[in-house]
Amino acid sequence: MWKRSVAVLSATAWLCSSAWGNGPPQVDQAGREGYAAYLQASGHKAYAVATGGVWTWRAEMSSSNAARDTVLEDCAGRTRQRCFLYSVDGRVVLDEPTWWQAWGPYPSSADAGRAVTGTRRGERFPDLLLNDAKGRKLRLSDLRGKVVVAHFWGSWCPHCIREMPDLQGLYERLRSHRRVTFMLLPVRESFAQAQAWAKGKKVRMPLYDGGVTVMKDNAFKLADGGLLPDRQVARVFPSTYVLDRHGVVLFSHTGPVASWMDYLPQLLDAAARSGRR
Repeated sequence: MWKRSVAVLSATAWLCSSAWGNGPPQVDQAGREGYAAYLQASGHKAYAVATGGVWTWRAEMSSSNAARDTVLEDCAGRTRQRCFLYSVDGRVVLDEPTWWQAWGPYPSSADAGRAVTGTRRGERFPDLLLNDAKGRKLRLSDLRGKVVVAHFWGSWCPHCIREMPDLQGLYERLRSHRRVTFMLLPVRESFAQAQAWAKGKKVRMPLYDGGVTVMKDNAFKLADGGLLPDRQVARVFPSTYVLDRHGVVLFSHTGPVASWMDYLPQLLDAAARSGRR
């Protein structure tokens, strides 16, 4: 049964992933332009990517191995995510299944139990105290067993508003998935204000109340009675985290995302393979 479910999810991911013919995955316009420049460059060269839109390339190196090593080192200095070679000497070397699994290897339950609390990759996300749209109290830890897309945003934030339709599109593809859930938390505005804006714009993603009441509120309530300053969660807004089924951070992104649909295969892989004992 497990093998069959993974196969079904992988097949779905294959159909939904962005075509490799469109160039490097998840990069923005600058990344695509950089890739075009890379293809025109001479000598031994390599182009590397990491989830979240990180990219870099090097050319005119002494050998293919030198290009690989240099570009991967450069990429690793720009992100906490795993870096992958996308192309070497003008030839694409990254296969789609490997890219889908970029958030792995996933922590076991024992690994998750030893994880420190924090917001970095591999840390267990702080246990927020929340109310759902019907006013029912819950803790973020109540959502364990599902991959959580935790999105911190505000209706006052232009970047948040611009990317919301794209995020909504990803949600619509996953809304019936029993192992994936979305959690939108408004920041520096009341829940009622955010809810009214979302209703007016026909945003159907689940909104949660983190206890913020006015613009000057800059902290979320924690299940243990403490407070979490919002700047510890997000240096800018929007900011997004993907938590595995143990509540461990797999991925985080600060600012708007170039294309949310490009993350569908990785979310499906995390839903299928994370949270195992």
